[in-house]
Formats: sequence, C-alpha cells, structure tokens
Amino acid sequence: MANFMIRFLLCNVFISGIVGILLIAKWVFRNNLSSRMQYNLWLLLLGLLAVPFIPFRLISFPQIFSWLSSVRNSSASHADVGANNVMDTVLSGTTNWMNDFALSVNKDTPSVTGYILLGIWIVGMLAMMILVIKSSLRLRIIKRSALPLQNPEVRRLYNKCLNEMKITRNIPVYSTAFLKSPIIVGFLKPCIYLPIHLISDYHESDMRYMLLHELQHYRHKDAIANYLMNFAGVLYWFNPFVWFALREMRNDREVACDTSVLKMLEEDDYENYGNTLINFIEKVSISPFPFAASLSGNMKQIKRRIINIASYEKPTFYKKLKGMTAFILTTVLIMGLTPFISTYAADESHYQWKSSSENISYVDFSKYFGKYEGSFVLYDLGNDAWSIHDIEHATLRVAPDSTYKIYDALFGLEEGVITPEDSFIAWNGESYPFEAWNADQTLQSAMASSVNWYFQSVDEQLGTTSVYDYIKKIGYGNKNMSGDFSTYWMESSLEISPVEQVELLTKLQNNSLSFAPENINAVKDSICISSSDAGSFYGKTGTGRVNGQDVNGWFIGYIETADNTYFFATNIGADSNATGSNATEITMSILSDMNIWK
Repeated sequence: MANFMIRFLLCNVFISGIVGILLIAKWVFRNNLSSRMQYNLWLLLLGLLAVPFIPFRLISFPQIFSWLSSVRNSSASHADVGANNVMDTVLSGTTNWMNDFALSVNKDTPSVTGYILLGIWIVGMLAMMILVIKSSLRLRIIKRSALPLQNPEVRRLYNKCLNEMKITRNIPVYSTAFLKSPIIVGFLKPCIYLPIHLISDYHESDMRYMLLHELQHYRHKDAIANYLMNFAGVLYWFNPFVWFALREMRNDREVACDTSVLKMLEEDDYENYGNTLINFIEKVSISPFPFAASLSGNMKQIKRRIINIASYEKPTFYKKLKGMTAFILTTVLIMGLTPFISTYAADESHYQWKSSSENISYVDFSKYFGKYEGSFVLYDLGNDAWSIHDIEHATLRVAPDSTYKIYDALFGLEEGVITPEDSFIAWNGESYPFEAWNADQTLQSAMASSVNWYFQSVDEQLGTTSVYDYIKKIGYGNKNMSGDFSTYWMESSLEISPVEQVELLTKLQNNSLSFAPENINAVKDSICISSSDAGSFYGKTGTGRVNGQDVNGWFIGYIETADNTYFFATNIGADSNATGSNATEITMSILSDMNIWK
C-alpha cells in the first residue's frame, strides 16, 4: 500500500494535467459545444478518477511509471560481491546438477514516506466523510420536518410541469421552512423540497421555471453525478485541481439544466426566466447539501447562468454537428490518456488465474515446507490435472531471480546474440566471488553455474525494447521491467507466480511460444539435469538474496517420462535461508513421495 500511495500521487499529477486539458478543450470549442456537452465532458473526468483503483491494466504501457519505479528500485541496481553477501551452494545430493550461485542485492524496506502519506490520505478521507455524513444528517432532519405540499395551486402547476416534461413517475413534493431554495434529492426515491416562503410568495411563472429546472435534474439523473462527485471529493480531497473541476462541473450542470429549460420555453419567455433567476438571488444561498441539486448558486455562477440565458439561441443542425465532432475529438483525446493514470492499484502482485476452468486438486504439503512460506504447483499434462499446495502463494508474484534466465537465453537465441552452435561469450576479466564465473562461458556452462554476467551481456546486446517485446510476447508475469536493466529480475520489478512459471514451462516444452525449434531445444538442453531410461529431468533454481539474507527460493522444471510429462514449480520465502537448493530438496521429496521421480 505504501508503494500504491506513491504511484497514486503520481497519477494525480497526470489527473491535474487532464483537468487542464479539459478546460482548454472547453475554451477552444466553447462556441461549438452545447452546455450539455460541456457538462458531459466532466462526467468523463469522473470516470477517469476511478481508473487508479481499477483492478487491472487498461492497456499495457511498459514504462509509464518507469522512472518512479527505477528510483524505488535503485537500491537494487547493483550487486554487492563482498564475502558476506554471496551464496555458493552445490545442491545437496545433486552432484553434477548445477550450482545455486546468487549475489546479494541491497533493497530498502518499504518506504516510510509512503506509509506516512497513506496515513495522511486516510485521515483526510475520514475527515471528509465526517463532513459529508454531517451534511447528510442535516438533510435528514429537514426531510423529517418537511410536510407534503398542500397548496392546491402549486400542486396543479406541478402536475402540469410533469405532463409538460412527459414524466410519468410520481415524484413527491414537500414544503419546508428550513430551506431558502428548491432542491431535488435522491435517485431511487427522488423528492422535491420547496421553501415555504416561495409558496407563500407564489408567482405562477416563477414557480413554473423553478419546478421545470428541478425536474430537469431528475430527467438527466443528476443525483447519480452528485453521489459520484461527493465520492471523488472524498478520495481526492488533497487535489485542488480535482476540487476545481468538481466545482466547475456543478456550475456546468446548472447551466445545462437552464439550457434544457430554455428549450421548452418560447423565445419570449427567455427574459422572464432570467429575471426569475435574478430576483431569486437575494432569497437564496448556496445549498449546504452535497447530495442535492438546487437552483441556487454563488454570484459568479449566477452571473454565468444569466449570460448563458441572455445569449441562448436554439442550435441549428450544423451547430449540433460541429458540437458532436468537438465532443468526440475531446473524448478520444482524454481516453487516450487513460493508461497514464492507472496505478494498477488492484494488486498486480497476484496472478488473476481463471482456475474455475481447470481440474485442480488442492493438497497439503505443509510438512515438506516446514518454516517456509510458499507453494508447490504440479501440472500433469497427460491427465490435464493440477496439484497445488497453498493456492494463495501459488498465484503470488515474486521475483523470478535466476529462473528467468531460461527465457532470457531464449530471447538471445531468437535474436542471434547467441546461437545453438555458438553460444560463447568471453569473460571480461571482472572478478567475481565464484570461481566458475571467472571464465569464458557458453549457454550450457552459464546456465549450470547461473552466471549473471553472461545473461546480462545477452540483455545488453538485445536492448531494453527487444527484451520487453519478448516478455510481453510470452506474457512473463507482471511484465514490469521498470527496475534497473541489469537487475530487473533480481528482487526488483519483474515478478511471476508459481502457476505462471508452470504455464510458461508447458508452453516452452510444446513450443506454443512460436520460437524456432532449434532455439527451444538449445534452452532445453541447457537445463537438462538428468536423462536416463526412467525419463528426462529439466530444472532451474533461483535464489533471491537481499541485504545478505536469502529470502526467495525457486526450483522450477519438468519431467518427461515414457508416457507422461509433469511440470512443477516450487517457491519458498522466509527472512533467511530461503534458497534454491532448499526449494529443490522440498521438490524432490514431494516428487519422490508422489512416485513421479525417485
């Protein structure tokens, strides 16, 4: 949540810019957009204000927040290679398999600033909610004290207005001494409340205009917009641009209702409607109720409405066409900016797996995991069946660490950086804490010893854009490369879940990824651990070492037997000692007890 708050604040920068764009668009097209269209543009903004909280990416924009994430992950942009920060483990009981080498990265604890900002935001929302509730309670008191409309003349006029607007619903009308201006309240059960002084000073034309205005709010469902504006005001209480936009939206709503009333009147009545508004100014005040739509407003708003009334002309077909064109252009522009305000807030740390369509058995392998949190995922290809320990962790995305090298190698092969026949990359002479790293490498040796510099060299030759294109093509985890380019897969921005690991391994094995078969085979050969009459075992470990502690351990792979293929992924997490080698031991114990591999 701390990271979400930082990203949410960045979204507000874009939102503020969008408010500015809307204001500019309204000014540029002021002679083309009708008052109703100008108001509807603000409805579009209300929709955009929900985007940061939508639980999925609208469009895959890889680097929208890259600079922010890079700052957040900058502490993990280099590997410390001191004696206390390396792990050199030969997998227990698996001699000649592979070495589980890992370098430590530095990573800050969750931002204290982020938590402070989150706390301030929540406190602000609570304060705003108290104000809204207070206003709602005041309105409730007025409702309880209000009496059904008794004046027969006003009642007859009201029914006439309903017929004039072709409204068949019975909308109750009440009178109250505690209001200075008419209001309409409610969406499911709308009611109109009239001040008693307006009824006692009854003037037919004035009352008609007021009733028509309030009924226009009902016709255009402005109550819904009221609720949404209040909700937006609570969420964005700290953003002055949003508050300004909400105020302008309320103003434009009243202007739009005025225009809707004018469309119903004869041209000779325009002046009378304006005079009613002017005469009403001294008797009204701004409505203190955020859930109500009223005729009143401040002096600036009233002036704007009077100008609109004085200049109103019924639009021609040509003007309507120009207005619709301007509205569509503005809408397309704003919608095009939508991905920039997506925080991916709904927790992309979990894979949204459509498990309901899968044949899944949930198993309890807690005895194998001991002190570790984590998951074991097995996919039985022959029976199209899944066995999963701890579904929550099975869909939890964490850094892939060295397991990502399987696909990094594949990308390099596809682009010709290395080839199945010639995967040699010369050592640059830089000293590493593992003797196996201080030598020239091929894909086979680099994969076996998990040589970071080899795959970083492949990445450098591929380039950021190419690597991202491939990550997007295969759908690798969260597809987030915003971390430092040399370590984005090492406890940084790129994350993947055990279920996704198994799904990708399945695609790798049957080459549904549409890569060159010879390149697929080269990668398979590089992760082949054992091959015998019993079958072939393919696997890759990964260890995430942060601030000198092993916090994330992986072992993924698949087993080909004469009559079936099994794909597996084990991930473990802990404050320390969560290594790829320990994940391997857990995996081998489970596979042995399941009689899949001895």
